[in-house]
Amino acid sequence: MAENQDGTEKSEEPTEKKLRESREKGQIPRSRELTTVLMTLSAGVFLLLYGSVMFSNIEELAIKGIQFDRDIAFDELKMWSLIQGLLLSAIYMIMPFMLLMAFIAIVSPMLLGGWSFSTKAMAPKLSKLNPVSGIKRMFSAKALLELFKALAKFTLVISIATFFLYSIFTEVLGLGSEPLKQGLAHAGTVIIEAFIFVSLSLIVVALIDVPFQLWDHNRQLKMTKQEVKEEFKQQEGNPEVKGRIRQIQREMSQQRMMQKVPEADVIITNPTHFAVALKYDPQSMQEPVVVAMGIDFMASQIRTIAKEHDIPIVEAPPLARALYYNAEVEHAIPYDLFKAVAAILAYVYQLKTGGQTAQTNFENLPIPEEMKTE
Repeated sequence: MAENQDGTEKSEEPTEKKLRESREKGQIPRSRELTTVLMTLSAGVFLLLYGSVMFSNIEELAIKGIQFDRDIAFDELKMWSLIQGLLLSAIYMIMPFMLLMAFIAIVSPMLLGGWSFSTKAMAPKLSKLNPVSGIKRMFSAKALLELFKALAKFTLVISIATFFLYSIFTEVLGLGSEPLKQGLAHAGTVIIEAFIFVSLSLIVVALIDVPFQLWDHNRQLKMTKQEVKEEFKQQEGNPEVKGRIRQIQREMSQQRMMQKVPEADVIITNPTHFAVALKYDPQSMQEPVVVAMGIDFMASQIRTIAKEHDIPIVEAPPLARALYYNAEVEHAIPYDLFKAVAAILAYVYQLKTGGQTAQTNFENLPIPEEMKTE
């Protein structure tokens, strides 16, 4: 397995973030052998199908370039016009072949690693100018592997070419006895066939190189367990820091909530464990809203602030628990608790107006069974 410079083992598969960053840097799997095979085979097939047409056009251009009228030879403008015409004809003739080669050269690398354009990969690196680093690269394992691949490819190509020439040796000897034009055409066909046959042998090299490049690219991007942990912390955040942030957010939320307690119209308590502050203005609100709630210490703080601001505190344990577990701060109370809260608000209204307040037992308020808690 790959190892880091500090000796730690890179045993973990690269994460999505690592793969994305490597692509942004231009580090994607590439196989030169795949590109070479596709370009040579495409060139051979193109010449096999359209080579005769190209050679005929070349013959015509050669004849036009050698045989021309005497007046053209002594007229600079006519000669220049002839040369321009020949050049344009030559360009038009080889343009399809050049476009095919350019297309294959662009598309073939994309078959392995996809399209990637990275300005980071184009940026100059001073480390590449370091002669010591250059010598190390020359004698690195990758350089030795490339040398082995080159020798293996050379040996394979020479062997296939020798076998092909041996198999058509008699045909090659017979070219000299053919008429000049027919012999040249025959020789061109033999050369193209030999080119295709040798190119097919490179498929073996590509079939070995492509899986190797994919494996080597993945090996280089592998990560240590510590690197995976550090990346996770960067993406998800340090648990201690996140916990501290959540704590601060809760404290700020509680402070804002306590600041709204003086706006409440009534505090409904358990009486000691729960406290819920409600606000209701018939002129501007359609239903009562919870402005604060809490248990134990928070409930004690709510009651203390309520006493400081002369806000009525009503003991209604079932309703206090139902509101605490079913309502939300800064939201209207649940619809099913409207009647119970209305009874409390009516009682508070009587207190404020100095009316009769004999009924103060709120143990049996109309609270749905599913909202009751112990």
